[in-house]
Amino acid sequence: MTEMSISEARKALTTLTDQMSARSPAVAITRRGRPVLALINWDLYEAIVETLEVMADPELMDTLRAGLHEADHGKTVPSSKVAKDLGL
Repeated sequence: MTEMSISEARKALTTLTDQMSARSPAVAITRRGRPVLALINWDLYEAIVETLEVMADPELMDTLRAGLHEADHGKTVPSSKVAKDLGL
């Protein structure tokens, strides 16, 4: 993660979006050398929010855990069979 001081961030605010990329989608903003803020690109923000929404849904998390458990125990269905069953 890229780091910059608050004063550097203030000066570079209009160009920060150009500096942020998929490889480095976040910038740690520091004060006196310690991180105090995180500036993240919109795609990463949306991914974090979506993940939190999934994790906050107990029923969805139970289903996810059950699916992972089945996959760990080899109880999977090939994608070709799923496609055939769905008529794709």
